[in-house]
Amino acid sequence: MAAIFLFSASCDRSHIQQAQVPVPAGDSELDREIRRVMEKGINLEERKRQIPAIAVAFARRTEPQRANRLAALCYLKTLGTPFMPMDMAEIALTETGGHGLASKSVSYKGARGVWQVMPVRARTHGYSARDLQDDEKCAEAAVRELYSKLLMANGNLVKAKKLYCGWGPQANAYEARRRQYRKELLEEMTRFAQQGDIREKVARAL
Repeated sequence: MAAIFLFSASCDRSHIQQAQVPVPAGDSELDREIRRVMEKGINLEERKRQIPAIAVAFARRTEPQRANRLAALCYLKTLGTPFMPMDMAEIALTETGGHGLASKSVSYKGARGVWQVMPVRARTHGYSARDLQDDEKCAEAAVRELYSKLLMANGNLVKAKKLYCGWGPQANAYEARRRQYRKELLEEMTRFAQQGDIREKVARAL
């Protein structure tokens, strides 16, 4: 399948000029952070609650089976990290939601995959440009890239998500789109929660 070129891609080459965060084999900073988070414990129920909403939002852009797989990756690849599934879903929607969440998406700047990781950044995380066409590997690279931005942002996740794109006007436009997608996801979560409340009330009434 021919690569899909994203002429409206948000990520620019300012990624390349930012501090490189190498990931040594076996014991990276991300690996250490994963261990710290896992030691503290995480709310798996909250994570699971986000998946149906993500799948619905993704299914508006791609076929249902693929939407479910990508939603599952958002869950699985953020386990034991500082991130929630919704964090990765927002980025996917912002980057390639307008292009069917296609794995072969390539921006005019060269960013690749559903999460639009620049090859030069992917290499710092142990992935090749070809790897980014694999949804699972692209998700892994994107989690590591977002974590590198979280370090740059001194733990400010909102700023880290903006840095995921880069700097300047493009990043500002990117952030505005990301917030719209977050609103869509939160609305879906609210709808599922309301449906759950109704089912619970019906069950009690029976």
